Amino acid sequence: MKLYIRNMACESCKLVVKEALEKLHLHPQRVELGEAEIKGDLSPDKQKRLNDAIRKAGLELIENKEGILLEKIKKEIQKYAYTSGGKPSINLSRHLAEKLNYSYSYIATFFSSMEAKTIEQYVISLKVERAKEMILFKEITLSEIAVKLNYSSVGHLSAQFKKVTGLTPSHFKSLKEKKRIVLQQL
Repeated sequence: MKLYIRNMACESCKLVVKEALEKLHLHPQRVELGEAEIKGDLSPDKQKRLNDAIRKAGLELIENKEGILLEKIKKEIQKYAYTSGGKPSINLSRHLAEKLNYSYSYIATFFSSMEAKTIEQYVISLKVERAKEMILFKEITLSEIAVKLNYSSVGHLSAQFKKVTGLTPSHFKSLKEKKRIVLQQL
């Protein structure tokens, strides 16, 4: 049985889901961003217990087809946006249309109506979050980050970063130790 899960955006989310499935003896066959596959069916009791377990990490089972389509769109956007290094062979609109078997205009309209933001705004948010991770946890330059995230230049990355966060990447990097101390105190 395939399960669809909202808000899965990283490797640790996959681990949370896998552990929750294993604790409930649901025998995960596969756990990917936005979905998991288990052997057999999911009883209402186990569905509730699974949902309770993954909600602690900000995740949630999706049951309606609109929610499932939205998560599929997000998953494909994340795959596309996180492809590191080099320019993708096709543009995002074509990628989404091919992967999801809908016209891009339908996908874009549906996404905007569900998320109250455009696909472009979502991609920018994803890239800025990835840039923050790279700034905080990797010892690479802003030029290297710009290349990995397919920005045309460091200036373009910096402009989008500042628009989203209110800080330049350099200023954000200088706050690195302060941010870590604050997080440890939570």
